Amino acid sequence: MTETDKIAAPLIAWITEQGLQGVSREDILRGYCERLVQADIPLLRFHLAQRAYHPKFGGIGFSWTRAEGLTHQHFQRQETPIDAWLRSPFYRMLQMDNEEFRSSFGTDDVTDFPVLKDLSETGATDYFATRQMFGEPMDVPTDPDAPSEGMMVSWTSDLEGGFSDGHLSLFRTLLPHLGLALKSSSHRQMASDLLQVYLGRDAGRRVLSGEIQRGSSQQINAVICYFDLKGFTRLAEQLPGPDLIDMLNDYFAIAVATIQCHGGNILKFMGDGILTMFDLGSIEADAKAALDAASELKAKIAERNIERATAGLPIADFTLALHAGEILYGNIGAENRLDFTAIGPAVNLTSRISGQHREVGQSIIVSEVVQRAAHPSPHDLVSLGRYMLRGVAEPIELYTIFEGAA
Repeated sequence: MTETDKIAAPLIAWITEQGLQGVSREDILRGYCERLVQADIPLLRFHLAQRAYHPKFGGIGFSWTRAEGLTHQHFQRQETPIDAWLRSPFYRMLQMDNEEFRSSFGTDDVTDFPVLKDLSETGATDYFATRQMFGEPMDVPTDPDAPSEGMMVSWTSDLEGGFSDGHLSLFRTLLPHLGLALKSSSHRQMASDLLQVYLGRDAGRRVLSGEIQRGSSQQINAVICYFDLKGFTRLAEQLPGPDLIDMLNDYFAIAVATIQCHGGNILKFMGDGILTMFDLGSIEADAKAALDAASELKAKIAERNIERATAGLPIADFTLALHAGEILYGNIGAENRLDFTAIGPAVNLTSRISGQHREVGQSIIVSEVVQRAAHPSPHDLVSLGRYMLRGVAEPIELYTIFEGAA
């Protein structure tokens, strides 16, 4: 057995165990680097880059250094690649379709690659990079601006003379095993990210934990919030499609961030509306959080409308209805197409309350159930009167938030 095999065998066993246990990428990479150092590998820095399947982030980078340990960085999606990526050894490898890259920090490399210049200033003597792609090999070269799924990896040494052939052999031997463990971990993280983005934070977590059977649901008490943009149909007839989508995304971004900041869960987008739920453990906490979110949302959208009007962009107001009660929360749909959502009389009544905005002349309407649950409230809840709503036997009193003079 070679010296490389002696070092590799226990590391492969450890990496395999981490992958089977579903350990996070951070813990796998931290342990991997620490074990290399314990095996007397002269590792100054380790870096790994992966694609990210996330609507906001296009990639993620992990860096380990002997001095700072493990750190990571997310890279925003953007149409034009950043200069640091275009001038990196990883990009050059993909551009030239090379499997490996090595540098002893000669003048040309330090000039061509800013990261090598930075490393040389820390005393680095050797840089070795390679890649591990996931999936079947492709007959066409990888597009460096849209790399396929996989990972790019580099090791840096500050030992005089750099890495030995045995060190490089060890890196190559361990790489497929490391890639498999990280692929397992990243796929679970990807599933978690996408489920939260498309289903909402709470629903995504529930689905990932196994709540996937059609008809499975639970009865809960919660505050239901229905947010809607006013005049959207008229704007849809006047604005070009891209401008309409930009406007919708702008307002939705404010609404979602505000609601989630106060503990609300986004259940679904419905055209120009959003159905949300507050379920914080008690109906009193739910009501107070929902009212805080509604009040903050009113101020933020008013502020954003001033900014949009100043920039010559179309503006829209909003309506918001709050009601509370028992709902069924879970999987509804067909065997091959499910939706994790909320249904029940409380949801239906929230929609009917929302339809009262024109009649009462207010953007925010709060049911008497929410008003009672939130009492005492720092918000001035003013009665709008009692109304008979379709499908409801008794009249209900409606309220709004009075903000007063600024």
